[in-house]
Amino acid sequence: MTFSTVFIAIYVFALLGLALYGFNTLVMSLLFLWHRRRKTQAPPPTPQEWPRVTVQLPLFNERYVVERLIDAVVALDYPRDKLSIQILDDSSDETVSLARARAACHQERGANIAYVRRPQRSGFKAGALAYGLQRAPGEFIAIFDADFMPPRNFLRQVIPHFASPKIAMVQARWGHLNAELNPFTRAQAIALDGHFVVEQTVRSHYGLMMNFNGSGGVWRRAAIEDAGGWQADTIAEDLDLSYRAQLAGWKMHYLPDVIAPAEVPPLLTGFKRQQFRWAKGAIQTLRKQGKQLFTAPISLWKKFQAFLHLSAYLVHPLLLLTILAGLPVILLQDLGALPLGALGIAGFAPPFLFALSQWAGYPNWGRRFSYFPFLVLLGAGITLNNTRAVAEALSGRNAQEFLRTPKFNAEGRRAGQLRQAGDYNLPVDWTTWGELALALYCLIETLAAFTHAPGLVPFLAMYALGFLYTAGLGLWQSHIQFPRFGGKRKALILE
Repeated sequence: MTFSTVFIAIYVFALLGLALYGFNTLVMSLLFLWHRRRKTQAPPPTPQEWPRVTVQLPLFNERYVVERLIDAVVALDYPRDKLSIQILDDSSDETVSLARARAACHQERGANIAYVRRPQRSGFKAGALAYGLQRAPGEFIAIFDADFMPPRNFLRQVIPHFASPKIAMVQARWGHLNAELNPFTRAQAIALDGHFVVEQTVRSHYGLMMNFNGSGGVWRRAAIEDAGGWQADTIAEDLDLSYRAQLAGWKMHYLPDVIAPAEVPPLLTGFKRQQFRWAKGAIQTLRKQGKQLFTAPISLWKKFQAFLHLSAYLVHPLLLLTILAGLPVILLQDLGALPLGALGIAGFAPPFLFALSQWAGYPNWGRRFSYFPFLVLLGAGITLNNTRAVAEALSGRNAQEFLRTPKFNAEGRRAGQLRQAGDYNLPVDWTTWGELALALYCLIETLAAFTHAPGLVPFLAMYALGFLYTAGLGLWQSHIQFPRFGGKRKALILE
């Protein structure tokens, strides 16, 4: 086997893998359009007697958002004698005093709210949820992360959908409190909408495997316990429990019209950490449950879709392979001789899905979708970060290391306002320098493609710009928002 043959084999393998995920994205989009042609089902009837619900609020160092969260949950419109609230606080900073004081304040006003603190922070979020579940009186468990602001009628909208005793979990759609902060947050909002508006709708409607998104949803307590409870052997405890419950015979439901607003990370370092955790956790779940999934008594179609769902982050190492193998292939092989033209269709599937999500989700969808180019750059630039996450998951390295995403209460359009953020900010890591190196590599590859494969120039230029965008944004935020004052680093958030 020649040197060029090896690179061509790697290149073609990666392209075929990417095409598989791309074509499936197109399938999901078409199924979504077909679903929208059907008449909307009537809402379920209101229960004759509302069941007992416990709202769990897992916290770890959330001083900028904890009071807002607690106030929003206490304000939920639900029978007072059927609602209990647990503040599951593992914090090590002033969040502890803020949460305690807020809980005491609402207790004096008659709210059934408990401040719960574990002896030690084992199992991270999964451990906190399991600890709270042992003490929760509710038949149903609602969960909200610290950056959420559930609407007052959230529980009254969600609980009626548990009319069927086989429904384990009902997930609401995430809204975006700070989407209009800047182009970076707008791009994240489009990405999340692709998942929540299109993909979750399709999975729920067609009976495919879907997932609890970790927040903004309600679980039937019996389903959690029947599926083995919260487990901390992956860092995606929400995805893990979702699949265990469905493989045990439980069903899940999604409500695209019930929106639970939350913040997207305002800093690139926080976004990269969030993406890293999601990518690593998904592959860990695939490793953990893959065998049971493929032997489960469900159709091949559902197994295939479940595999693509859990393995979706493999797209990033496949993209990195095409980039790294691309330059030798361009220089050593006439790409026109490779029968790969039809695979280009798959590349149009993600933009189509994201456009659909904006069209179906918002009346001003055109203005929102105009920020899609920033999502293209962000999606390209995050490749190295997520490839690292996939590699760690496959190798078993740092298996239970849970890295939280800092939250700053960066809501609204307060342009130019600065908020002190203390030690919640994250420094850039080695992937930033790797992104700069990849940007240079892609630039060289682009110049080579002008002569040998001009059809690849737009793709390679996009990746060069994407890596420059993520590296540049990370370095800019680190420099502008972490200036030195009197020799001390003082972290700031630019809003």
